[in-house]
Amino acid sequence: MARTLDEYPLVALNSEEVEGKIDFLGIFGRSGPVHIEIGSGKAAFLLSQAKAQSEVNFLGIERARKYYRYAVDRIGRWDIKNVRIIRTDAAAFLADSVPDDSIECFHIYFPDPWPKKRHHKRRFLCPANLQHLIRCLRTSGRLQIATDHAEYFETIQKLISDRADVLEKVDFLPTAGAEPGEITGTNFERKYIKDKRKIFTLAAKKL
Repeated sequence: MARTLDEYPLVALNSEEVEGKIDFLGIFGRSGPVHIEIGSGKAAFLLSQAKAQSEVNFLGIERARKYYRYAVDRIGRWDIKNVRIIRTDAAAFLADSVPDDSIECFHIYFPDPWPKKRHHKRRFLCPANLQHLIRCLRTSGRLQIATDHAEYFETIQKLISDRADVLEKVDFLPTAGAEPGEITGTNFERKYIKDKRKIFTLAAKKL
């Protein structure tokens, strides 16, 4: 029998209540650097990283309802105070709701590669969304990206290289939840490691 998932209103952020640019001070009830994870899944990264960096405010974005509910329940049960999770379209939320120069780091781990060529236009990492990521980052703010898809990784590398005017490639920092042999410690990475897939990472900072 499946366990009942609780809602935890202090963790869940209602997208319908976000009007204009989001007020992170109001959302978290404190000041501090803000990290956003795009595609939070079951919140494996958020759980471990928020515990390791209690001074950082984390916002997870997850569109899939079942994963969103699981993530909210998981963060709530662990009583993690510095995480909020919102169910919404990441591209639209980024464009409409995230203020300029407000984010310390974006974490984008194993985004859907949409492998068929006719579906490439659905990929999150594209020039338009990268421009918004850059806009939202603070100076010296970071992008941390991981994927198991070689062709998508080549595309991402070119996207970043094409914006060398504002982005500098830097070393990828393994996450707090990464165990030996891992980089991000996410559920997807662990699945792909078992499947013996190669993991590709890239990090860049805003100049």
